[in-house]
Amino acid sequence: MVAPWLNTLALVTIAVGLASAAFILVDVVRHPQRMSIMNWVWAITALYGGPLAIRAYFTWGKASQKPFAAGVIVSALHCGAGCTLGDIIAESVVYLAGLQLAGSVMAAEFVGDYILAYALGIVFQYFAIAPMRGLAFWPGIWAAVKADTLSLTAFEIGLFGWMAISQLVLFPGLMPNEPAYWFTMQIGMILGLITSLPVNVWLIHVGIKEPM
Repeated sequence: MVAPWLNTLALVTIAVGLASAAFILVDVVRHPQRMSIMNWVWAITALYGGPLAIRAYFTWGKASQKPFAAGVIVSALHCGAGCTLGDIIAESVVYLAGLQLAGSVMAAEFVGDYILAYALGIVFQYFAIAPMRGLAFWPGIWAAVKADTLSLTAFEIGLFGWMAISQLVLFPGLMPNEPAYWFTMQIGMILGLITSLPVNVWLIHVGIKEPM
């Protein structure tokens, strides 16, 4: 059992995230992004970024040009959106299906998270890289794999490290049916974004990715 105040705080942050995502979705329907996949990226980012994601959306998402550092951050957000969506789906499936791996629910969560996040991450990367470079399907998929593998892994390292600390040390026994679980996931996604930034800088520097 977690403290009631923590679940209350979690409900507030979850509601703010959902409201922020809905706000962005309404705006992109009226004013779609030049790259269609970014319509979803900004909305998914808002699930954990809340008002900060809205500010980034209006500052960078609507800009015709942006500083290099902002382009790197948006590239990391793009990767993080695929991770976030995959993690949310996988965590829910593992919990509802009662899955375990080697007797561990956490291990099943982490494996499921990584597999689904990787698959969705490649999809997100494909719909960014292929149009930007004018690539056909298979070359676009290969470019997406190269762009997403290290970036996604770095994101998940930050997320998994935090979730392990949360579930094993801070809140033992915390489960997805508790609001606090998803609050810790929101924090983990922010940390995952931070751990993915250096990798995105390197990937852009060597030409595997482009600032977005």
